Amino acid sequence: MLKKFIREMVETPGLSGYECEISNVIEEYFKPYSDDIVKDKLGNLIILKKGNTGDRKKIFLAAHMDEIGLMVKQIDEKGFIKFTNVGGIDQRTLLAQEVIVHGKVDLFGVIGNKPPHILSEEEKKKTVKMEDMLIDVGLHKEEVKEIVSVGDIISIRRKMIDLQGDRISSKALDDKAGVAVMYECIKELNKMNHDCDVYAVATVQEEVGLRGAITSTYNIFPDIGIAIDVGFASTPELTNDDLSELGKGPAMGFGANIHPKVYEGLTQIAKEYNLPYQEEIHPGETGTDAWAIQVTQSGVAAGLISIPLRYMHTSVEVVDLNDIKNAGKILANFIVSLNLVDLEEMLCY
Repeated sequence: MLKKFIREMVETPGLSGYECEISNVIEEYFKPYSDDIVKDKLGNLIILKKGNTGDRKKIFLAAHMDEIGLMVKQIDEKGFIKFTNVGGIDQRTLLAQEVIVHGKVDLFGVIGNKPPHILSEEEKKKTVKMEDMLIDVGLHKEEVKEIVSVGDIISIRRKMIDLQGDRISSKALDDKAGVAVMYECIKELNKMNHDCDVYAVATVQEEVGLRGAITSTYNIFPDIGIAIDVGFASTPELTNDDLSELGKGPAMGFGANIHPKVYEGLTQIAKEYNLPYQEEIHPGETGTDAWAIQVTQSGVAAGLISIPLRYMHTSVEVVDLNDIKNAGKILANFIVSLNLVDLEEMLCY
């Protein structure tokens, strides 16, 4: 079921600011395990799993459901579409991609540029810039303009594929992997007794400024808020010791953005239940929803769990399903460990 859920998420378009379709997919999967689901004015999907007592301690989980993509900026005289980015697209990876232009109807297209045979020697040494690429949908200008308008969004067309073992590759695993962690956590909590009310929020517009996390955290104002996102997994050309490894567990963030007691609680649970985990250093801002959570209202005790991911912000991102499953178990058991705990005392510096 986990792989099926991820497959449906990553193959459903969900660009920042246009998350309605992916939100509906996520809602259907969470319904059997939640007590209430609402969408706020910005589009955040707020899933509530009520605690078993009336003490109303609130734990907030956040994983963004939006993804990076493209947007139509011009249709030229020959019917080719020029485009710009929505979020942090790596333009090096765009050439020769298949895309879907979401106009009045969806149009398949391909991103092209001059073939290598007719490039100058100087051009061959340079990366093709996004402004020099075009989308070809196979129609004449008049036909394109009947269907496509400036401002229409464009998503990368890519099916999820199974690699060896428990690894998968797809676009948009940043951060559908985090949404999958919340799904695993909520399923686990349905087998457990937990006092805290748990708000699992699939946030919007993270890729363009953490906007969904800002508004949803302000609305709920939890006792503890934990962001679930992806982190950089090691590859042969990367030697940074701060990178995490695929299949060796989720990475627990610590640093200025993270409350030390939340970090300590998550790592203690991992050790107690013999669940693998790694550590991720964040000297300053994490660049995730954890930053928005921490500085909401008078401040929220924030945590961060990162799923190791290779080739971030490309259409071939890679994760290990075991890291997602283990992250869900750690989160669920951490929430249960807060039963009868005085959170005000626990979180006091």
